[in-house]
Amino acid sequence: MLNSYKDLIVYQKGYSLSLKIYKVTIDYPHDERFGLISQMRRSAVSIPCNIAEGYSRKNIKEYLQFLYIAYGSCSELETLLSLSKDLGLLNSDKYTKLYGLQEEVSKLLNGLIKSLSKQKKGESDDTAF
Repeated sequence: MLNSYKDLIVYQKGYSLSLKIYKVTIDYPHDERFGLISQMRRSAVSIPCNIAEGYSRKNIKEYLQFLYIAYGSCSELETLLSLSKDLGLLNSDKYTKLYGLQEEVSKLLNGLIKSLSKQKKGESDDTAF
């Protein structure tokens, strides 16, 4: 049994991804601080934050809504990583590692969404998990 959203592997990996994004964007050009840096950090941080907030709602319907937001942020981050690589801001090694982690988080989110969606179908919308 989970005691907290912090016990979820998807949360842990999402949190790790956001830390790595913060660290890698430190090396981005200063003129990107309101562009790619800001957008990448916001999308990365949105992933674990929405997992945590949704879990704390204790309602499957609301939890799913927040997981979908986290999933969308993960997809947004995928695009920003590709753009960073293509602009020469990320070398191939960093891109491969970050993209791999982002892809793993995306798959974990998708699995959690599917699992909770199946659970929700058999219960009322107000059922806590």
